[in-house]
Amino acid sequence: MSDQLRSLVDHPVFVYLTDGRTLVGQLMGYDQAANVILGKTHERIFSSTEAMKTVPIGVYVIRGETIALIGELDEELDEQADYDNMMVEPLDPVIL
Repeated sequence: MSDQLRSLVDHPVFVYLTDGRTLVGQLMGYDQAANVILGKTHERIFSSTEAMKTVPIGVYVIRGETIALIGELDEELDEQADYDNMMVEPLDPVIL
């Protein structure tokens, strides 16, 4: 996976963790174990009873083994989403 991350460095990414958390930030770097460093990171907390919450985190290091999915975030589409009124079930943890 680490070779595939090369093209994402310095780009905004979406990260879904095995514990069900969702993070968005700028990929600053990675290593051979697919551990990643995100900058300008915030966690998106989804709920079926209230609008999505955003929790700013800043610089964040993520162990590669906890990453279920990582991909480039389309900022234009992301800005069009109405997160202030979005209510959805949170994603379940991934069991490997």
